[in-house]
Amino acid sequence: MTLRPDLAIIASHVNRGARILDVGCGDGALMAALRDQHGCDARGLELDPVNVAAAVGQGLSVIQGDADTDLADYPDDSFDYAILSQTLQTTRRPDWVLEQLLRIGRHAFVSFPNFAHWRVRASLLFGGRMPVTRLLPIAWYATPNIHHVTVDDFRALVKERGIAIEGAWFLSGDQQTGSGMANLLAEHAVFLLRHDR
Repeated sequence: MTLRPDLAIIASHVNRGARILDVGCGDGALMAALRDQHGCDARGLELDPVNVAAAVGQGLSVIQGDADTDLADYPDDSFDYAILSQTLQTTRRPDWVLEQLLRIGRHAFVSFPNFAHWRVRASLLFGGRMPVTRLLPIAWYATPNIHHVTVDDFRALVKERGIAIEGAWFLSGDQQTGSGMANLLAEHAVFLLRHDR
């Protein structure tokens, strides 16, 4: 099974044998790859019961839960990596969720669609409507996205909170692109973070 490009970036930067918590793990595709190819101890938290059942059906350790409320139940430093892929923008308090990820894990991977990408800007400017794209395929009234985060917004948040960026990768389509003008040119961003405690 081929991983989504942001998940492939995450998988390629996780240490072998690491303890992982994948928050919003979906059907467990990343967890299965980390378990099978990297020997990781991967656990998951997922809101959708259909995805929980699919992940458990693969022999993965996944529980049904909500990132907005259930992360507080995990002890400090219980994982090497906490992962939040394409989920930050769906949470009620992204800042709180980010703090919890870095409390639970020594490092955190966060990936999200960049709402400042030029195609999104052009759709608003020329069409006057919220865009529907390959990475944002659902109309505004049905989307789970409740916060429209950009690369620059995210960088400002982590700087404000004293969170160190250990790595950053940017995607245009399914290909990696440079960090120059990422706020305009990247459709998707992946950050590796560390909290300086």
